Amino acid sequence: MFIHETAIVSPKAKLGANVTVGPFSIIHDNVELGDDCHIEAYCELGKENGNTGSSPLKIGRNSLIRSHSVFYAASTIGDNLQTGHRVTVREHSQIGTDFQLGTLGDIQGFCEIGDYVKCHSNVHIGHHSKVGNFVWIFPYVVLTNDPHPPSEVQQGVTIGDYAVIATMSVILPGIQVEPDTLVGAGSIVGKDVPTGRVFVGNPAKDVCAIEKIKLKTADGGQAYPWRRHFHRGYPDNVVENWKFEFSGNDND
Repeated sequence: MFIHETAIVSPKAKLGANVTVGPFSIIHDNVELGDDCHIEAYCELGKENGNTGSSPLKIGRNSLIRSHSVFYAASTIGDNLQTGHRVTVREHSQIGTDFQLGTLGDIQGFCEIGDYVKCHSNVHIGHHSKVGNFVWIFPYVVLTNDPHPPSEVQQGVTIGDYAVIATMSVILPGIQVEPDTLVGAGSIVGKDVPTGRVFVGNPAKDVCAIEKIKLKTADGGQAYPWRRHFHRGYPDNVVENWKFEFSGNDND
């Protein structure tokens, strides 16, 4: 374990083996870090407010939190977390394994996020959002939750497994984006997106089935579902399941 001399770590915090804490970082009382976590400079973990109560911040093993990031108490995050710089994760968020959150990402409170979710930079996920497994959310996407701002009404967005939300899209409050869908870049989504469909535009409209989108490669193979051809960074057992899923179903 290595704690920089300028860091402030509560003696009540629970740190696993081989944890490192960088310069000027603060780790409060209610924090539990798994083995082999690396906390860079100027981070704050376990920050409290009126909603956190006494529940701890729990972060799984082998996690990397880059500089100037803030994690509130009362959230639980699985193994292999990786962040960019200056991210914020608020209270009462339940997040699975292998979560990636890019620079300036903002996860608001009371969110549910599954396993292997990849959020690029400047993503905002509003209160009460629900994001499934293996979801891709690209830069500057916003998941909203207030149908008539400003108000006390909160209707979180739901994103299904394997969905892809492309750059600079906005999903309006209460919308359900079903599994295996694509929301095209710059879209404003104001109605539910059915499974297997592509929605594009402002307002976003149903333009085709995802199977109609072809890769911009020499063979022009089928681009979606993306797990047919994109496997980088995923465990071998997951990839083998995907290969089996599409074996005998290749129509490229």
